[in-house]
Amino acid sequence: MMRRICFHGAESTGKSVLAERLSRELGIPWVPEYGREYAEAHGTHFTMADLLAIAAGHEDQVRALEADGAATAILDTDPLMTAAWARMLFGAVPGELLAYPKADLYLLFDADVPWIEDGTRLFGTHGERARFAAIAETILIETGVPFTRIGGNWADRGARARTAIAALIRAVDQDPHRNHRSDRLD
Repeated sequence: MMRRICFHGAESTGKSVLAERLSRELGIPWVPEYGREYAEAHGTHFTMADLLAIAAGHEDQVRALEADGAATAILDTDPLMTAAWARMLFGAVPGELLAYPKADLYLLFDADVPWIEDGTRLFGTHGERARFAAIAETILIETGVPFTRIGGNWADRGARARTAIAALIRAVDQDPHRNHRSDRLD
C-alpha cells in the first residue's frame, strides 16, 4: 500500500508550491491538485456534482501513481479537502467524499500568510478565509485522521513539512506492519 501524505488547508497557504518543491527535493512523487485543473477548464461556479467529479478525478490520479509502484506520494489535497469545499459552499458533505481512502498523514496548512489571487481562488476576505480554514481542520478532526499543523513563514512551513514527512517515513520503515493511518501525529 502506498503511503499518502496530503497537503490540506485553506486556499493560498502554500500547499501547491511546497508540494511540488518537496517532491523534487525528497524524490517523492506528487499528485497535483486536480481541482485547480478542473476549475481552469470548467470555471469556479461549482455544483456538488463538480465537487464529486473533482474528488473522483483526483483519486484516479492517485491510484494510477500507486499502480505504477510508488511507495510514497505527496498529494496536493484529496477528497477530504473537497469535503471541506462542499461544507463551505453548500453546508453539507456527501458521504462519497468521506468514503475514499485516507492519507497516512495530513499536513494542515494554517491561513497565516498573505492571500494571493490566482484566478481560481474564492475565499480571500479575512472572514471567509478563517471560516474555510476552520472547516478544513474540522473535517480532519471529524474523520479522526492524523495531522500535523504547518504554519509560520515560508521557510518555517518547509522545515515543518520536511520534519513531519521524515517522521512518518521513519516510523513506517521501523514498523511496516503498524496501522499508521490511525496514529495521530500532532
